Amino acid sequence: MQRVKLPPRIDALFVVGISLLIVIGVIVLYAIAPSLFPLYFLYLILGIGVFILFLQADFEVISIFAKHAYVASIVLLILPLLIGQVTRGAIRWIPIGALTIQPAELVRPLLLVFFANYLTEKEINGKRLLTAFFLLSLPVLLIVVQPSLGIAVLAVVGFVGVLMASTIKKRYFLWGALIFAFLLPIIWMVLAPYQKQRIITFLEPAKDPYGTGYNAIQSMISVGSGKIFGRGLGKGVQTQLAFLPERHTDFIFASIAEELGLVGAVLVLCAAFFVLGRLVGISENTRSPAARAYVSGLFLMLFAQTMVHIGMNLGLVPITGVPFPLVSAGGSSFLATMMGLGIALGAKRQISA
Repeated sequence: MQRVKLPPRIDALFVVGISLLIVIGVIVLYAIAPSLFPLYFLYLILGIGVFILFLQADFEVISIFAKHAYVASIVLLILPLLIGQVTRGAIRWIPIGALTIQPAELVRPLLLVFFANYLTEKEINGKRLLTAFFLLSLPVLLIVVQPSLGIAVLAVVGFVGVLMASTIKKRYFLWGALIFAFLLPIIWMVLAPYQKQRIITFLEPAKDPYGTGYNAIQSMISVGSGKIFGRGLGKGVQTQLAFLPERHTDFIFASIAEELGLVGAVLVLCAAFFVLGRLVGISENTRSPAARAYVSGLFLMLFAQTMVHIGMNLGLVPITGVPFPLVSAGGSSFLATMMGLGIALGAKRQISA
């Protein structure tokens, strides 16, 4: 019997959860960093447009261009090294008119599409798995040299999520864990000095309260000072007097906790985990192995990003400069997240016989 495509079904609750995070982000950003506007509205419009665009495409159609997505990712990651804008010693951004784009963020959903198809189109054996690791190492290396260790780690986490949803034999995960443990000393050696210092500072932030430990200490002060209902929008001492660094990006959760208190922080967490929960539902219901692997990778990547951001704002993990999805003022991160979510929602389309 010929298979017939059913009309796409929009997950209204999924869209509501995404919209709630965006609205909270805009309100808080306008209160703590009004200078971002009106330019930031352009990122919002572009992000929503990208979400709608990819929502309209079947995942099967997107999969046709999986290899092109990988090649495009490599090209995008090379561009900053050639024409990138140097900021604070890093070459991560490409200026495009009034906008600034970070290719390392934009390639994350593209890499997920590629690996979701590559790891599900054929049975995974040792050779194919090694090839996949080699293909992953190239973009990760290009991200690390920019440098952007946090994004590189998230790209690897997304790859692991794809692997977990594939037909890979579980013993490979054990071998992977052993290899990773073996490589830890080498990874430590190749880390930049400031990256090593962040890890050391995480263990003892009070050892250098006015230097490397300053960010972590100010973030924890901000979170605690908000108490239950917060100081009020635009009334946070840490945020408004700029004691809290990067209050609109890396420490947006601390800003929310100070100005909106525990109530606002819990609201953001509920909205974020609601969206993540809907991704789990999509992953369980989609029939395409590649689509299921993609959504699984996206879920694990966004889950890790959310937990790392909250953790570093609470002093529980080293500071890595990871934004809160859909809430932090990162235009490229917002575009990448909306692209990834649009593809995931498009993957919810079912095919019946």
